[in-house]
Amino acid sequence: MVLEDAFLDDVAFLRELRRDLHAYPELGFEEVRTSEIVASILSEAGVEVHRGLGGTGVVGTLRVGNGSRTIGLRADMDALAMPETADRPYKSRHPGKMHACGHDGHTTLLLGAARYLARTRRFSGTVHFIFQPAEEGRGGARKMIGDGFFDLFPCDAVYGLHNMPGLSTDEMAVVAGPQLASSDSWLVTFKGVGTHGAKPHLGKDPITAGGYFIASLQTIVGRVVDPLQPAVVSACSIRAGDPQALNVIPDLVEIGGTARAYSAEVRTQLEKEIERLAHGVAAMFDISASYEFRRRIPPVVNDADAAARALRAARAVCGEKVVTSFPPSTAGDDFAFFAGSVPGAYVWLGNGPAIDGALHHNTAYDFNDEAIPTGVAFWITLVEQELAD
Repeated sequence: MVLEDAFLDDVAFLRELRRDLHAYPELGFEEVRTSEIVASILSEAGVEVHRGLGGTGVVGTLRVGNGSRTIGLRADMDALAMPETADRPYKSRHPGKMHACGHDGHTTLLLGAARYLARTRRFSGTVHFIFQPAEEGRGGARKMIGDGFFDLFPCDAVYGLHNMPGLSTDEMAVVAGPQLASSDSWLVTFKGVGTHGAKPHLGKDPITAGGYFIASLQTIVGRVVDPLQPAVVSACSIRAGDPQALNVIPDLVEIGGTARAYSAEVRTQLEKEIERLAHGVAAMFDISASYEFRRRIPPVVNDADAAARALRAARAVCGEKVVTSFPPSTAGDDFAFFAGSVPGAYVWLGNGPAIDGALHHNTAYDFNDEAIPTGVAFWITLVEQELAD
């Protein structure tokens, strides 16, 4: 795709913008500075701006011609609560906060597309530029929708984009079907009877029960879930006893973790099977167990028609360098709430090699500015093709 020459000047502006956003990361629902910048750039471009959905969310609307179709394009804005270790001129100025997943880049790409489309206006229809807060586990998409997003901004389809280290910056991956797993949390508490560590027979030991539970946890995926259905169950936290009292068997053991699946059926199966295992282990050790399963984010599953439209745009930008066989990620993204309401597609944009192993959520990660032209061109092309005159 050939964009107008002025787009080259846009790229220089966008590179500086991206680095500024990187230097001042903000956590979910705290994106005050970021949303101010987003709203200001959209307004200056002549895009109608709506603020307040999800607290710090921003929606820009651009209507051109009399086309009846409406699409939404989503970018996430938040950073992660983690330090940045790499030394770069635009390193995070906020200790303990970092753009370690590229949301600074995603915001920049969508702003670049909005500016270009507002200037050229070569489409007929309506596009909503969705700048979402709090994607990193804090429920920003659900909050925006709960605040009335689809009532205020009905969409025929929604699209999301995420950078992917390992693909080159002039590559994209577009695949129908599952893209990201559900992301749920679970907590099991075993309650026994505490006693002296030298006299275990006088109590009921929840620590040994917890060990059996953790060791048995993988039988859910290995022996219960259909082998053709991917799933993950991980114990990620355990709290029990006191390292200053190593002669005390405690009353309680708390074990928590995550469960991931690509289908609603397996997601429900994991919820039930973790509970069954917990109560079974508790019965075996004659103690009690309490259980909580927190449904956080559904899986992201690309609609076939929306994915085909996204693929057409990606091929117009990247030619033959579009990957159509790409494995889904076991990470989660609450774009699932948007795509669960209307047909949606989620695509991957190359971020170049993972330098020194710096993948997503790594303290040395950085969005690759070389991907800006490809990412912006994809958004522009998608709008111009889908909302053709």
